[in-house]
Amino acid sequence: MSSIKNHVQLIGNVGQVPTVTNLESGKKVARLSLATNEYYKDGKGEKQTDTNWHTVVAWGKVADIIEKYAEKGKEIGVVGKLKTRTYTMDDGNQRYVTEVVADEILLMGNK
Repeated sequence: MSSIKNHVQLIGNVGQVPTVTNLESGKKVARLSLATNEYYKDGKGEKQTDTNWHTVVAWGKVADIIEKYAEKGKEIGVVGKLKTRTYTMDDGNQRYVTEVVADEILLMGNK
């Protein structure tokens, strides 16, 4: 049962070219934005799209896959967990960020 706690699965399109950073420790981290769409009909019967944006962070081998194959517009699947962190801006204001930490990436389709 613990495997379904804090479990996220998303399918969407890569929103921009992923950024990949090689850290001094030798680890690699990749960050990308992922757009997921939901479709519905409004009161007039017209098709509408609701797009949500997610920040995805991946480490190690998953970051390698993102670096090689996850280009802007590509449809991918992500399996991971939600992670919230805080940081303080230069002006002293605290910010909260929720990200999807990817455990697996599935390359799905073409651009």
